[in-house]
Amino acid sequence: MKLAPRDRLILALDVSSVEAARKTVEQLGDSVGIFKIGYQLAYAGGLPFAEELVRGGKKVFLDLKLHDIGNTVAKGVESVARIGASFLTVHAFPQTMKAAHEAAAGSGLKILAVTVLTSYDDADLAAAGYELGVSELVTARAEQARDIGVDGLVCSGEEASNLRPLVGAGMLLVTPGIRPAGAASGDQKRIMTPTAAIAAGADYLVVGRPILEAPDPKAAADSIVAEIARARPE
Repeated sequence: MKLAPRDRLILALDVSSVEAARKTVEQLGDSVGIFKIGYQLAYAGGLPFAEELVRGGKKVFLDLKLHDIGNTVAKGVESVARIGASFLTVHAFPQTMKAAHEAAAGSGLKILAVTVLTSYDDADLAAAGYELGVSELVTARAEQARDIGVDGLVCSGEEASNLRPLVGAGMLLVTPGIRPAGAASGDQKRIMTPTAAIAAGADYLVVGRPILEAPDPKAAADSIVAEIARARPE
């Protein structure tokens, strides 16, 4: 898949208001290819703002992690498709993935399945009642997503190298928990640098705080894009 380096960078708009998000988008200009809206912004007017971004020619990733009965998921996916978003996340439970995949058919919306959150480790899964560890559960859910026909997976950089041969070249791998060398890990437990994540097989990199909290966010984004270009020249 041929993409410009900037189009592989997804900025997580983890801010508290539409005004702050709009300022960030304007500040970054064309340095970022895709803007991700998660719970914090979505519940603060972010869905109308997503439509505003789409009308302005921006690509939008709605990180809503849908998981409910099949009909409810399907109706939610149909609504997101009408917004014009490029990506939508769902949790990687088979019934949820199947409903989302079928509901998105014929639209431009791509469904991304979240295997295991990058803030989870084996101890967290055990505490939640899972018998499988992170690696085993990610593999099982990735295989299910592949067989259902989901467009891509959200996975850590550590997992991307193992998942790529499992799911093939046609499935998108989107990697959060990206931290440039020297950046703080925050609450992420499975992190990786942009270069390492691209080398592992990631197609898209999700970055939030290392850009948002940088003294010069645009310079920080441009630096990551340059690193992506060096790691994966097209």
